[in-house]
Amino acid sequence: MHHELINGTRLEILKLNNNRLSGPILTFGPTTLQYLDLSNNFFTSFDQHPTFLPWTHLKVLDLRSNSLKGSLPILPINTSHFYISNNSLTGNIPELFCNLSSLEVLDLAGNNLSGSLPRCLGNFGDSLVILDLQRNNFEGSIPKNWIKGGQLKIIKFSQNKFQGHLPRSLAKCTMLKVFDLSDNQFNGTFPFWLGHLPNLEVLILRSNKFYASMETAQTYFKFPRMRILDISYNDFIGMLPLRLLENWKARQFENVDPLTYIDENPYFKLQTSNGYYLYARSYTYSMNLTNKGKNMFYEKVLELFIAIDFSSNKFVGEIPKFIENLKGIQLLNLSNNYLTGHIPPSLGNLIELEALDLSQNKLSGDIPQQLTQLTFLGFFNVSHNNLTGPIPQGKQFGTFENNSFEGNPGLCGRPLTKTCSNSDEPTSHPTIFEESQNSGSPFEFGWKIVVIGYGFGFIVGVIIGPIVIARKHDWLMKTFRIRPLSRKRR
Repeated sequence: MHHELINGTRLEILKLNNNRLSGPILTFGPTTLQYLDLSNNFFTSFDQHPTFLPWTHLKVLDLRSNSLKGSLPILPINTSHFYISNNSLTGNIPELFCNLSSLEVLDLAGNNLSGSLPRCLGNFGDSLVILDLQRNNFEGSIPKNWIKGGQLKIIKFSQNKFQGHLPRSLAKCTMLKVFDLSDNQFNGTFPFWLGHLPNLEVLILRSNKFYASMETAQTYFKFPRMRILDISYNDFIGMLPLRLLENWKARQFENVDPLTYIDENPYFKLQTSNGYYLYARSYTYSMNLTNKGKNMFYEKVLELFIAIDFSSNKFVGEIPKFIENLKGIQLLNLSNNYLTGHIPPSLGNLIELEALDLSQNKLSGDIPQQLTQLTFLGFFNVSHNNLTGPIPQGKQFGTFENNSFEGNPGLCGRPLTKTCSNSDEPTSHPTIFEESQNSGSPFEFGWKIVVIGYGFGFIVGVIIGPIVIARKHDWLMKTFRIRPLSRKRR
């Protein structure tokens, strides 16, 4: 940035985003600057260290997606929106950040920041709406008095080195909508007290060190708006905790625009010398989730997306019948556990299901024919179980490959090379006659009479017929008007 541009007399709003600007960011200029957007450029650093930004009236600072190195800048006390994700910053969060009593958005994702969270972050009070610290190297535990509640809607701590227990003070965040703690080292039992949060829709605890049974949480704590629950790659034990979703409301989002995404749109009205400027910068939630057997990155998450991932734990027992109540679910992953019993035929009622993974368990019995009703099913995996019998044929099952069924010696039929014996094939429906023979129905006696009468008539006809014909030849010829065959002339 040129010195003359920054040093404008009454400059209040400056937007230079989405260009090819490079070099250092000059930290001098008019104190009147309120809005500065330099995102999506090639800036490499600030022109001084440590960096104290001089713009005392600054409200919004957006430095996303540059090549910035060094430490975080010290923000003016009135800053409310700070975006600096996807850079190469190092160091920790300065204690001076605790003076930002009006901060609403703090987005530090995708850097190389480290250290622990300042104990004084609770000073954010009721102002903070979005806190995104994902993809850094933060460590330590979350301070017990870290949050007072208020307006927090999105917390993303994923892909760091956090550890310890979750503080129950988070239960005060009644506006919380997304809570993503994946890929850390958090431990302790399942935070069932989060079930009281009335707006929580996304809870991701994947790849941590949570343990113990979740059954104690099922009776008292519900998740009234839960749609995405991922607790995979932990050490949970006991029965599948599907009762946590007892308040599942399949159609609670039926009036939602199918193309809307999980996001927040914090608005801010800047009062400038030329009037008011309405600031709106959308923050879109992104996440990682195992889908179709692969770890997938969702840059955007549809409001209508519904998923459960309980895989890679130590759950035991049968798949409960309650699973049929999860109407509207699109992704269900129960793989890599110790589940036993049969696959419930009622899974065929989950007609929105697109991915079903039951692999790496101890399930037995056959694959229910009812699963062919899942016309949206694009991924199906029951490999490495104890399943037997023929694989259902038709519809989506014609698209699944061998690896969906391998590791089940008792399975047969396409796409496996092992063919089914006659005893394995589905039995044909009996005819009406066969049913009557075996059913003991009122028609049984009638059939016997017909058969006896038919046999008796045949015998009488064979014995008596020739006699009648011989003696009454003329009478038969007249009665039935039968003419004798004339001989042809040669």
